[in-house]
Amino acid sequence: MGSDAAACVVAAGVAYLVRFGGLVEFDLKPVSATPYVVMSVALPVVWVLAMFLGRAYESRFLGSGSEEFRRVLNAAAHLTAVVAVLSYATKAELARAYVLIAFPAAILLTVLGRCADRGYLHRLRRGGRGLHRVLVVGAGDSAASLVRLARRDPTAGWSVVGVVLDRSPGRHSHDHADRGGFDLLGAPIVGTPESLHTAIRATRATTVAISPQMDGETLRRVLWMLEGSDVDVLVSSALTDVTGPRISIRPVAGLPLLHIEEPELTGARRAVKGLFDRSVAIGVLLLSAPLFVALALAVRLTSPGPAIFRQTRVGCDGRPFTMFKFRSMYVDAEARKAELAAQNERGEGLLFKMRDDPRITKVGKFLRKWSLDELPQLLNIANGTMSLVGPRPPLPSEVAKYEDEVHRRLMVKPGLTGLWQISGRSDLEWDESVRLDLRYVQNWSLPLDFYILWRTVFAVLRREGAY
Repeated sequence: MGSDAAACVVAAGVAYLVRFGGLVEFDLKPVSATPYVVMSVALPVVWVLAMFLGRAYESRFLGSGSEEFRRVLNAAAHLTAVVAVLSYATKAELARAYVLIAFPAAILLTVLGRCADRGYLHRLRRGGRGLHRVLVVGAGDSAASLVRLARRDPTAGWSVVGVVLDRSPGRHSHDHADRGGFDLLGAPIVGTPESLHTAIRATRATTVAISPQMDGETLRRVLWMLEGSDVDVLVSSALTDVTGPRISIRPVAGLPLLHIEEPELTGARRAVKGLFDRSVAIGVLLLSAPLFVALALAVRLTSPGPAIFRQTRVGCDGRPFTMFKFRSMYVDAEARKAELAAQNERGEGLLFKMRDDPRITKVGKFLRKWSLDELPQLLNIANGTMSLVGPRPPLPSEVAKYEDEVHRRLMVKPGLTGLWQISGRSDLEWDESVRLDLRYVQNWSLPLDFYILWRTVFAVLRREGAY
C-alpha cells in the first residue's frame, strides 16, 4: 500500500509540474491550479482505495503469478472510468494534460513498485520469512507430490507445516517414523480429515491444499468443515503444468468442469510473436553493432580461431539449423570433451556441464558470466530459426535420446531465453529443464513472453547458473 501511494504521489506531482509548473509550455486556455493541488493530494488516497476495492492487496495474489498485476490494471481502469463519468455528469472541465500524465504514470509506477516489492518478498521467502503455512490434505502419493511441489520453488511462499492423510498411517504405508511419530517427506502427519480443525489449530495453518486424488464425497465434507475457519482452501488439479488462459471453469448440470483449451501453436498470435521477435532482434543488432564488433575482436585477438562459433542445433518441428554464438572455448574443445567426461556435473549424461571447465578461454569466462556469448543468436532470431523466448535449443545428440513426450519441446522455436534461463540455467537438472520447457509449450502466451524477458534481465544481472 505504501509503494502504491508513493507511486501515485510521484505521478500526481509530475503531472502537476508539467501542466502548471512551467516545465512544458502548453498553448491552452488558462486554468486555475488550486483545484489540482487538492486533487494531487487526494489522488494517492483514492488510488489506494481503488486498489483495495479491486482486491489487489489480498495476500493470496501477492508474490507470484499475473493475477496481482491484472487486478492493479482493472482497479486503475475502473477508477479512470469513474473519474470520466463524474467529470461528464458534473460538467467539470478537467485539464486533459494533467489527467493524461497522472493516470498512465501512476499505473506504470505502481506496476514497477510492485515488481520491486515482489523481488523483496522473494528474498524474504528464500530466507524462510513471509511464508504461507500450508497444511496438505489427501492420499499418500498425491499428498507427497504436493509436498514436493511446495518445496520446488521457495519464492512461491509455501511452508508445509503438516499433512492430513485420508487414512491413519500404518506400517504398510510409504511414510516413515520420525521421533516417535510419522512424517511424509519430512512433513509431520498431523491427523485425518475427521480431525482437520484440530490439525489446523495445532499447525497454525493459513492455507489448506487438497490433493486431486481425494474422492468427491470426502472433499465435500472437508470443504464444509473448513467453512468459517479463515483459511485459504486450494484444490490441486490432476493436470500438471497447464495454467493461465488455457483453463476455465464450465458448469455442466451443476458440476464445475475444467475446460482446457488447446495450446495455440499456430495462428495470428504466433504471427504477432514472429513479427515482434524479428523487429526486436534487428533493432538490438543495429543498436549493439559497436559492442558486437568489440566482442568479436576480443575473442579473435586473445585466442586462435574464429570469433563466431557455429553449431548445429534442432529447431521447430525437428528441423536442424546453425546456431551462432561468440566462441568462448578453445578450438579443440570438442576433442578434449572425452577426457573430461568423468568430471561431468550432470549425472544423467545428456548435458555436459563443468563449473571450472579448462576448455573455456579467459574472454569466454567473461562472456559467459554476463551471457554476452549468446548475443549472436539475435541473427538466428532475425532469420526466423529462433525466437526471443522458447525452449533451450537442443543438440541433435540430445534429441536422439529424447523420450516420446520430450519431443513436444520441438513444437515451437527454441529461444534465446526461456523458463530455464530465469530458473537456474546451468544449475538445473535435466528433468527440471525438460519440465520447464514443456510447461512453456503448454502455456505459451505473449504476456508470458514479456514476463520471461523481464525476469531474464535480473537473471543475467544475478549471474546465477552462468558458467
